[in-house]
Amino acid sequence: MGIFSFFSKEKKETLDKGLSKTKESVFSKITKAIAGKSKVDDAVLDNLEEVLITSDVGVDTTLKIIDRIEKRVARDKYVTTQELTAILRDEIASLLTENNTEDAEGFSLPEDKKPYVIMVVGVNGVGKTTTIGKLAYQFKKAGKKVYLGAADTFRAAAVEQLVIWSERVGVPIVKQNMGSDPASVAFDTLSSAKANGADVVIIDTAGRLHNKINLMNELTKIKNVMKKVIPDAPHEILLVLDGSTGQNAFEQAKQFTAATEVNALAVTKLDGTAKGGVVIGISDHFRIPVKYIGLGEGMEDLQVFRKREFVNSLFGE
Repeated sequence: MGIFSFFSKEKKETLDKGLSKTKESVFSKITKAIAGKSKVDDAVLDNLEEVLITSDVGVDTTLKIIDRIEKRVARDKYVTTQELTAILRDEIASLLTENNTEDAEGFSLPEDKKPYVIMVVGVNGVGKTTTIGKLAYQFKKAGKKVYLGAADTFRAAAVEQLVIWSERVGVPIVKQNMGSDPASVAFDTLSSAKANGADVVIIDTAGRLHNKINLMNELTKIKNVMKKVIPDAPHEILLVLDGSTGQNAFEQAKQFTAATEVNALAVTKLDGTAKGGVVIGISDHFRIPVKYIGLGEGMEDLQVFRKREFVNSLFGE
């Protein structure tokens, strides 16, 4: 059985379609970068550096990639521009594989943590609630008993949207009145989930970032209250980032990783943007696993992030 044989044709098609705008943008830039050149030289590498930076890969990660390609060119003596995309694909995949974060094992959960508690964080508008709904769908599809907690009590729309998703997916939701204490919602959700034998609990939180101290205090309070019900909760703090914002997603990741102990990332809205390169930079820079990527509005369009498939889709097999 091939190492990537579990990656279905349907998932590959969804990934290719979702990354098509980024792929077209990157390839058109690379074509310009190597125009009139037969071999990879310093000028081509300078142009390639600009391509990667303007594709939102990020400066630090770009410099690592260029350094690896320079070493490859020096070792192989003569590298044609026709070989460049294959080399680029291989070196980026190797770089991401070396950063000590494993690809997620599908929409699976640890057997020894029940219920498995996921606290979802991120600013308003990044697709946080939609990601929660899609995650709930995937876990339920995998045969898991799912509970949702509407702890973003500062926006009525956030609670209403999560209620719609709970009804659409067919999973229970715990909510309180707008303005209620978010930690109280989290406590009630975990208590109910534990009493009813839930496999996974997903808690939404407020998406404010204008005051990092308040945000940190609020998230800390929610975490502390959760521990009263399940001592090692939350097991996962999932930061949702909007891939279409490019470098702004980097800044949000910096803010939230400073404010709380983020240990998983989801990058959304990649289907509507040419900024998909930001996933490469974020995966490399933060050394926090990118677990999920959002590739469209459909329930099935949230995929587990697999480094090799992502890079293959972006730069061709």
